[in-house]
Amino acid sequence: MMALGKLRVIDLSRHAPGPYCTMLLADFGADVVVVEQPPGSGRRVEEELGVSARARAFNPVGRNKRSIVLDLKDPNAREACLRLIDRADVVVEGFRPGVSRRLGVDYATVRSRNPRAVYCSVSGYGQTGPYATRVGHDLNYISLGGALGMTGWPGEPPAIPVNLIGDYAAGGLYAAFAILAAVVAREASGEGQYVDMAMSDGVLALAGQAVSDYFTTGTPPRPGRYFLNGALPCYNVYETADGKWLSVACMEPWFWKRLCERLGCEAFGEQQFDEERFPEIFAFLRARFREKNRDAWFEELGSDEVCVAPVYALDEAVADPHVRARDMVVELEHPEFGSIRQVGVAPKLSQTPGSVRSLSPRPGAHGEEILREARFSEAEIRALVGGR
Repeated sequence: MMALGKLRVIDLSRHAPGPYCTMLLADFGADVVVVEQPPGSGRRVEEELGVSARARAFNPVGRNKRSIVLDLKDPNAREACLRLIDRADVVVEGFRPGVSRRLGVDYATVRSRNPRAVYCSVSGYGQTGPYATRVGHDLNYISLGGALGMTGWPGEPPAIPVNLIGDYAAGGLYAAFAILAAVVAREASGEGQYVDMAMSDGVLALAGQAVSDYFTTGTPPRPGRYFLNGALPCYNVYETADGKWLSVACMEPWFWKRLCERLGCEAFGEQQFDEERFPEIFAFLRARFREKNRDAWFEELGSDEVCVAPVYALDEAVADPHVRARDMVVELEHPEFGSIRQVGVAPKLSQTPGSVRSLSPRPGAHGEEILREARFSEAEIRALVGGR
């Protein structure tokens, strides 16, 4: 039995946060049924994006799920979707506020039919507030949430990260956590509830320590001026002889002193937070780290109780022996494309571990079996899925 093996999830979402949320649930055994819209109905289908079937197989957010194609604008298909939701524990949607109501699959409708359902809406700015109906993407949400304004270096534009913070952490990961919290609460109350997960809220919550420091000091963190974003020599990145970079995170005094001893600058050991000495310390460390290659420094210092790590490009990260030993790269066989590599499951549960059991299905691949399980008649199935 997998940890979430009894959980039934209907996924109505389209973009990264919702599918990533339900991927996390599916990795631990939840039966996730993705309700996909047919091509040409306004959905950003793979063909419209130029994404091939092979790319879909490599995309992890569709793994361990089943797919059915239903056009929610069609009354019969909408009713079929609601009949599937009647049997579900969780519903996830990522529409703009108001769209689920127009489609007839909103929380009020779902609750009237299935009061035990946990219904999660993942959106950029939430269902309430002055920005609720505004459009946006990850970059906008991390801007409003304050994360982007803390990145980069003084006098330079903010450094734009890939969409990890807003879409995946503040959106998908937070949504999965909130859903499971609501499922646990249902065990006591017997009722489901509505989860309003705004990515902009999630970004600000992720920045909780920085927010706390601002409330304490009255000074907001600035790019390269905060103790965790580049202000300190002991917590920084340094270029090495081969043009690569090494991260140093010796925040604790004993780790900092050990680093200073190993680099031959013992005098700096007592000056870790002396801002007047920072220019001298930075100059020394930058010159010192250019004396050897990145991996040589990592081997020498990392194996000697010093907090350092190589700054990897993604191809290096997935090839690292530690990453492989932790099963963070897995391979599955695809009937058409052969061996497919994907990122592994991060949390390691000792008794009920997660796993990657199947790759992203083609749209509608499980339509007939899903409808039969929900006790649709053969005539109803033919009318809904046709020859798909």
